[in-house]
Order: sequence, then C-alpha cells, then structure tokens
Amino acid sequence: MSETPTRRRLPALGALYVLTGAFLFGLNGSMSKVVMEAGITPEQLTLFRVLGTAVISGFVLLLTDRSQLRISRRELAWFAALGVGGLALVQWLYSVAISLLPVGIALLFEYTAVILIALTAKFVLKENVHPRLWWAIGAVLAGLAVVAQVWDSELSALGVLAALAAAVAYAFYFLGGERSVRGRPPMAVAFWASAFASMFWLVLSRWWTIPAGTLAEDVSFGGALDHVHAPMWVPLALIVTFGGFAPFTLIFMSLRHISATASGILASSEVLFAFVVAWIWLGETLTAVQLAGSAVVLAAIIVAQTARARPAIAEPEAFAAGVPPEAP
Repeated sequence: MSETPTRRRLPALGALYVLTGAFLFGLNGSMSKVVMEAGITPEQLTLFRVLGTAVISGFVLLLTDRSQLRISRRELAWFAALGVGGLALVQWLYSVAISLLPVGIALLFEYTAVILIALTAKFVLKENVHPRLWWAIGAVLAGLAVVAQVWDSELSALGVLAALAAAVAYAFYFLGGERSVRGRPPMAVAFWASAFASMFWLVLSRWWTIPAGTLAEDVSFGGALDHVHAPMWVPLALIVTFGGFAPFTLIFMSLRHISATASGILASSEVLFAFVVAWIWLGETLTAVQLAGSAVVLAAIIVAQTARARPAIAEPEAFAAGVPPEAP
C-alpha cells in the first residue's frame, strides 16, 4: 500500500466538508421516509444504499488504486463481520426507526452509540476516558426520557427499540471502522464493507418482490413538496449518491484537515439538520419540552465524544479513527 502524502491542513475547509456531509445525512432521513412511504421496504432501501455505495467506491478504486481490490482471507472474514454486523444492520435498523418515528428523534436515540463507544473504550479496550463521561451518560438518559415523554409516551415502542439497536450496530461499525482504516484507505474499507452488506441484503431484502415497473412509477415527495412528483428511481438515486456516498466521502476528506474528535463533534450536527429538514419538509414537530430535551441530549453527546482519549499525533492512515466509514 502506498504512503499517504503529506498535505497542508486547512481546519476551516475540514469543518466545511464535515458540516456539508452532516447536512446531506440529515436530508437523507426525510428523503428515505418518502421512499418507504411509497412502498419500498426498509430492507430494500438498505440494499439500494449499500449496493450503490459498493458500486461507486469500487469504481473509484478501479480508477485510482486497484491494489485495494485484493485482500487476504483473514481480511475477508473481518470485512464480512464489519459489513453485516455494522453497515448492513445499522442502515436497516435506522430505516425501520424512521419509518415509525420522527427522523430527528430516531437519530437522537441512534447517536447514543457515542456513549456505547466510550464505555467500550474504557472497559474493553482499556483506554483512558475522562470522568465527564459519567455526567454525559446521565444527561443523555435524562434528555431521552424527556424527548420520549416516558410519563405519557406516544412514540412507537418498536421504533425506539429499532433506534437503540441501531445505536449498538453503529457503535460496532464505528469501532470496527476505526481499526480498519489504520490498515486500509477509507475508500477500500467502504467498498469491502458495503460489498458484504450488499451480499447480505441481496439474500434477505426480497428485492425480487418489488413489482415490475415500480422504479418508473411517479411518487410524490410528500409534505411541503407534495406537489413535486418524479419516477421512483430519482429519489433512490439521490439517496444512494447524496445520502450515502457523497456525505461519507466529505467526512473522510475533512479528516485530512481536522482531528477525528473535532470531525465527530461537528458530525453530530446531523441531528439538528434532520430536525429542521423534517420540520420544513414533512411537518414533523416537537413540543417545547421535547426540544429542550433534545438540546440536552445533543450537548451530552458532544461531551461524550470528547471524553475518549486520543493520541496527540495520529498516523496518516488513522485520521479517520473517530468517524466510521459511513453513517446512516
């Protein structure tokens, strides 16, 4: 594998990259909800996303570094676990969650993965974790209780469970991706993980049950865009390109200019973008109390993100250590 060349670090540019990626991920939640309401199942949507990512990243590697298309048997087993246990499940569980919950609330529950990562770092990986983690955990639990209004909840219990399960899968993919990019470029990690995720969902998504002609049928973009219609393949192409490949590429580009921790903190702005987009587009609203609880959860997530110790100097290929190869 070739050496990564030294690049000039431009923090402002790195911040712009990751914020743009977070916005695209936030926009993707509402777009995905529109597609599922039009008849595509969460499993089928997940297949489209991971298969599209595999095709695009594979094409990029074919043009730029074909050596990354060859891996050992040991790596095959690892990427199979990462692709299925992480990428395949996190995207499916997220799709299930947003089909039952408001997009922003689903993301709040999913981002508790940051807490799981910090706990794993302390108790499993034996890394130093700042004591403020415990305060962050308490704040997240209290904030989520307010958002979910546990005293009089109208949220779907299955949706909440799916979002929490997505957090577990996301934490696994986060930690697995962290170690994978130390030995392989991010594009190669994305390709192999999404390739195995694609094989998994090709078997289980029942894509063959999609009625012939569905992708050519007109669908409404719903909500404030209810008057906008396009063939089904148009929003699907947007989801694959601008809701998957483009944002995770932008986040990796940011890691050439800012630290992984800084990138992770900025990436959590996805929750805010998702709330705003879903409010403007789909009319999903929260009460004032739920908004306050959301603010507490988001602040606690940022605190938890900074609680995990980082080495002062990272190796070039470990720049992506704090952000997984793809977020939902």
